[in-house]
Amino acid sequence: MQKRRLGNSGLEVSALGLGCMGMSFGYGPAKDKKEMIALLRAAVERGITFFDTAEIYGPFINEELVGEALAPLRDQVVIATKFGFNTDFDPRDPKEGESMLNSRPENIRKVAEASLKRLRTDVIDLFYQHRVDPGVPIEDVAGTVKDLIGEGKVKHFGLSEAGVQTIRRAHAVQPVTALQSEYSLWTRTLEREVLQTLEELGIGLVPYSPLGKGFLTGKIDENTSFDKNDFRNVVPRFTTEARKANQALVDLLGTIAAQKQATPAQIALAWLLAQKPWIVPIPGTTKLHRLEENIGAASLELTVEDLRDIESAASKVEVQGARYPEILEKITGL
Repeated sequence: MQKRRLGNSGLEVSALGLGCMGMSFGYGPAKDKKEMIALLRAAVERGITFFDTAEIYGPFINEELVGEALAPLRDQVVIATKFGFNTDFDPRDPKEGESMLNSRPENIRKVAEASLKRLRTDVIDLFYQHRVDPGVPIEDVAGTVKDLIGEGKVKHFGLSEAGVQTIRRAHAVQPVTALQSEYSLWTRTLEREVLQTLEELGIGLVPYSPLGKGFLTGKIDENTSFDKNDFRNVVPRFTTEARKANQALVDLLGTIAAQKQATPAQIALAWLLAQKPWIVPIPGTTKLHRLEENIGAASLELTVEDLRDIESAASKVEVQGARYPEILEKITGL
């Protein structure tokens, strides 16, 4: 597995990371713990060194899983986690307003201490603000993480779903190592101005949901049904009508995949990797064969002509449906 540096920070990770949320949260019941520990360790054996979790995933149980799985391999891996939500917040049944957010300095410190214990480590490699909290100046957030870095409890500071001005203000207080935001062939909002800002400031990008919450794999269609606890049940982009309309993008990926002797998922990930050398996608999975399929994307070379063909074809497909329910769209900074 090739390595990449996240911007100018010097933080080097595998070209593909592993998003761990779905092992415990968001896509139906938590998966078998022993199986997920085996999967996480298998990922390390196959060259993945970058693992993504968060306090809110569960809450708590995903960090505990990652901590237990990776403790014996701690010196080989980079672990990212996040603060910024009140832990009684359930995105499947969200409260009105912004009471779900909490980036007050005292809460950031509390989360850091608790996450260190759950992750069975003495330092958090990358500590993201999960969502921008309009109730707390971003300078206070960055300053608190700067203090934690000074104390040796955190190595790097990250933001998630932040807009350009927030990124600039935070970066002026404590250099931002990475922005984690949704970015894929069906979510390209970052291309308007965020990517240019990241390049200017030397900040890496960690795209989550690089496979469109599974849709870009070609394994989901208008007839697919989800578990009652699956978050996609409330996502506008996953209504039956939207899935039917968005199938055109999956068909495009399938056509290109057939030409390259690859899978749609591999094309979607290879496209992301080809955008910038400081982009590190974190596809999630709970299955070993999917993990291996995703890893295959890291060695898939797309030519300039391939990228031009993808761009040309994708520009003719208008993706239908918002990527989040309205209450969650409100707390993105884009």
